[in-house]
Amino acid sequence: MDKHINTPLTDEKVKDLKAGDYVYITGTVYTARDAAHKRMYEALQNNEELPFDVKNNIVYYLGPSPAREGQVIGSAGPTTAGRMDKYTPSLLDLGLKGMIGKGRRTDDVISSMVKNNAVYFAAIGGAGALLSKCIKKAEVIAYEDLGTEAIRKLEVEDLPVIVVIDSEGNNLYK
Repeated sequence: MDKHINTPLTDEKVKDLKAGDYVYITGTVYTARDAAHKRMYEALQNNEELPFDVKNNIVYYLGPSPAREGQVIGSAGPTTAGRMDKYTPSLLDLGLKGMIGKGRRTDDVISSMVKNNAVYFAAIGGAGALLSKCIKKAEVIAYEDLGTEAIRKLEVEDLPVIVVIDSEGNNLYK
């Protein structure tokens, strides 16, 4: 079923999303990959604040290529989510409601998603150039020294994703 949602996410919006739904996201989405997740995890371990409030937000596992002239961002395809799995439960416990990536998630992540009412979306790998057209604004907000892995705040319009794992643990990969 096709659904259009706006960020931030709410418990009601998340509960309405079911594995297999085609979803078009509009609003703010944050990017973070391996190195940024490691820094956020370390910040939490040291009782430091995160560079953005994860509560009710979506993190896109993305390290975009450089933007060409006249573009907001370069290719914006997803990276493999499993590389973030060791850090994900702590972010879900803080209220993270959505993640966008590709590939399977561990049982620990899925259990944490169910516990915290969160959803995992898949974006189509290999379609980064097309996905970048849905990004209307991109701004580095933290860890600029990480280059493409810096945390970015994106404004997206009708970003196409598929619910792969819903808040009840239903999993298209299985």
